Amino acid sequence: MKVAVLASGRGSNFQSIIDSCEKGLSPNTNLKHLIVNNQKAYAIEIAKKHNIPYTFIESKNRQRKDFDYEALAILKSNEIEIIALAGFMRILSPIITQAYKNRIINIHPSLLPLFPGAHAHKDTIDAGVRQSGCTVHLVDEGIDTGPIIMQETIELDEGENEESLSNKILPLEHKIFPTAIELLCSNKIQVNGKSITIKTD
Repeated sequence: MKVAVLASGRGSNFQSIIDSCEKGLSPNTNLKHLIVNNQKAYAIEIAKKHNIPYTFIESKNRQRKDFDYEALAILKSNEIEIIALAGFMRILSPIITQAYKNRIINIHPSLLPLFPGAHAHKDTIDAGVRQSGCTVHLVDEGIDTGPIIMQETIELDEGENEESLSNKILPLEHKIFPTAIELLCSNKIQVNGKSITIKTD
């Protein structure tokens, strides 16, 4: 399926999707376009290196619906079927979430439903829990509330801080995000309300 990635920053998860495609591990993931809302996002350099078309859409001082209508027009013009949010620091409105219902996938650095939102590592450490990890989920109208596809778990060490926790979790994100996207592109994910069934045939 034709996939567009939305990113805001360094693009490490974007790179992991590219790597999986280039290694032949994601044969049904057809990476077609990158949309960024940050002109300085390193994801742009990654797109250039791999000859992936990209579009910058300004998001500062704009209503969310205006951004989403512009993004939706680009997605439709490129016949995008699946949207992958890879460090995209903006909440999508129903303009996009309804148009791509159960076809938007996100990676989040906590064990959802624990610690949703933009400060997952800080919230995890502040809560004093002993485990964290990452979650791949489908996107709905809420903040990190969509059906969970898969998770990976790590143990926190004494004295763990946000940077060390991020460094532990990021390789797990790079492992499971391309895998989950490929499952979605292969029509192996069945959504039943808030629950997910993964076909094994």
